Amino acid sequence: MSALARHLPGASLACLAACIAPDVGAAGFFDDSKATLQLRNIYFNDDFKDESGMSARAAASAQSKREEWAQGFLLDAQSGYTEGKVGFGLDALGLLGVKLDSGRGRAGTNLLPVHGDGRAADDFSSLGLTAKARFSGTTLKHGTHQPKLPVLVRNDARLLPQTFEGTQVTSTEIADLSLTGGYFDEFRMRDSSGNHSITADGYAGDDGEGFWFAGADYKARRTLTLSYYYGELEEFYQQHYVGLVHSLALGAGTLLSDLRYFHSQDAGEARNGELDNDMYSGLLTYTRKGHAVSAGYQQLNGEGGLPFVNGATVYSFSNAGVGKFVEEDERTWMLGYAYDFAAIGAPGLTAGVRYFKGQDGTTELRGSEVNAHEWERDIDLAYVVQQGALKGLGVKLRNIAYRSSYSRGRDNNRLYFTYDIVLW
Repeated sequence: MSALARHLPGASLACLAACIAPDVGAAGFFDDSKATLQLRNIYFNDDFKDESGMSARAAASAQSKREEWAQGFLLDAQSGYTEGKVGFGLDALGLLGVKLDSGRGRAGTNLLPVHGDGRAADDFSSLGLTAKARFSGTTLKHGTHQPKLPVLVRNDARLLPQTFEGTQVTSTEIADLSLTGGYFDEFRMRDSSGNHSITADGYAGDDGEGFWFAGADYKARRTLTLSYYYGELEEFYQQHYVGLVHSLALGAGTLLSDLRYFHSQDAGEARNGELDNDMYSGLLTYTRKGHAVSAGYQQLNGEGGLPFVNGATVYSFSNAGVGKFVEEDERTWMLGYAYDFAAIGAPGLTAGVRYFKGQDGTTELRGSEVNAHEWERDIDLAYVVQQGALKGLGVKLRNIAYRSSYSRGRDNNRLYFTYDIVLW
C-alpha cells in the first residue's frame, strides 16, 4: 500500500474527490474519469534441464520443476481533473492475486509469494493511490507509479505488475519535446504485497535507497526520435542513456532502426560492487505485408555488467523471456521473425520467434569469475477474439528454451488468458 493510502485508510475515490475538488470545479474530475478491471489467468511451468555452475550438494536438493497457476485482478481507476488553471485528480490501482494451483516443491515461479515453509501464498494484494495535478502541459503525480523509462522499466511479465512509490513530473509544454523527472523511494516486487526501499539486481542486503531520474524525448522529424535519460540509484550506481529511433519507407515495407547506448558507473558506497561500463546495441526491423524480420547486435565493454533495479525489466533488445544477456563484456546477436495473420484475413492472430546468442562474457559464480555464454529461443502464438460475446479475450502461448554456462538451463511454458472489463 502506498504512503498516501496508509494515511487515508478506508477512503473511497468519491470521498477523496470531494476533499480535493470544490463543487464548482468537480465536473471534469468525474466526467473524464475511467475505470478498467483486467483479468489475468496465467499458467507457468519451468522444467530445469541441468545444474550448470551448481555444486553436487546444491544440485541434489535443487528444484527440478516449478509449476503454478494463478488468477490476477487489476483494477485501474483514473479520475479526470478539476476545472480551473490548475486541475487536481486522483488515481487508484488495486491488485489481487489468487492461487489456483501450486505446491511445496513447485512454487517459486514469481506468480505468487512463497512462505518460509516453501508453500505459495493463497492470495496477495495491494492498493496504490496517486494524487495528481495538471497545469497547462505539465503534470505532477505523487503516489504509486508503473514507470516505463529507459533507465527504469517496471516488470510486468507475471501475474501482477511491479510498482514504485514517489513523485514524477512530465511536461509537453514545448512542441515535439517531452520531459520527465522525479524520485522514487520505495518499490513493490511483482509477487509481493509490501513495499521496500530500492536495491540493485544481485544485491543480497536490505540496505536500499531512492532512485532519481530525468530525461527527454525529442521528435526531430516525423520519422526520427532522439532520447536522453539519466538515472541514479543512490549508493549503488548512476546511468546515462542515449537513444535514436528512425523509420524509413523502403520498397513496399518499412525499416525501423533502433539504436541504444548506456554508460553506467558506481555511485556513493558502490554497495553492489565497482562499475564502469558501456553498452552499445542496435536492432533493425523490416516490416512488409504482415511479415516482420529483425536482426540486432549488442556489446558491453568495461567493468561489470549492466546495472538495473532489483526485479525490474532491462531496457534492452536482449531482455528475453528468461535471460537478459547483460553480463560483463558480453556480446549478443539477436534474430527474430513475426507474422500478423491479419494480412491474410485472420485479424487478431499473431505468431513470432526470437533467438539470442551471447558469448565472451564474464560473471561471478560462487566467488570466482567464470566465462558467460548463453542462448535462448522464444516462440509466441497469440490470439485476441475479434467479435461476439468474448470480444477482447486474449490468449497467448509462450515456449522458451534457455541454456547457459553459469545458470541452470530450462524449458519454460506459459499460457496467458487476459480480458479487460470497462467499468465506466
